[in-house]
Amino acid sequence: MKDVVTACPVEDVMRVLRGRWRSLLLYYLVNGPKRFSDLQRDLPGISQRMLTLDLRELEAEGLVARTVYPEAPPRVEYALTDDGERILGLLNALGDHWADMRARRKAMAA
Repeated sequence: MKDVVTACPVEDVMRVLRGRWRSLLLYYLVNGPKRFSDLQRDLPGISQRMLTLDLRELEAEGLVARTVYPEAPPRVEYALTDDGERILGLLNALGDHWADMRARRKAMAA
């Protein structure tokens, strides 16, 4: 993991959500728990290795919870934690604001 360069909390958020897939993983978990294979279907461009690494990192950061059910074969589900839901709310607000800003810019240019 990269070292922190500044004391800015935004840097920490960027470190946790870095990469192409982590924000999308949070987004696809918004409607409830999903299995690994469900997430692979939701994100067809992600490799198995990257999905595993990103889920582990999000779990370590407390944004995703991993539940293993004692079955044969074991069933594993991933779900958002309360912190994961909070950060997803912030990401959605950011996305909504960005979309509104771009729509206004396009309307003004037309």
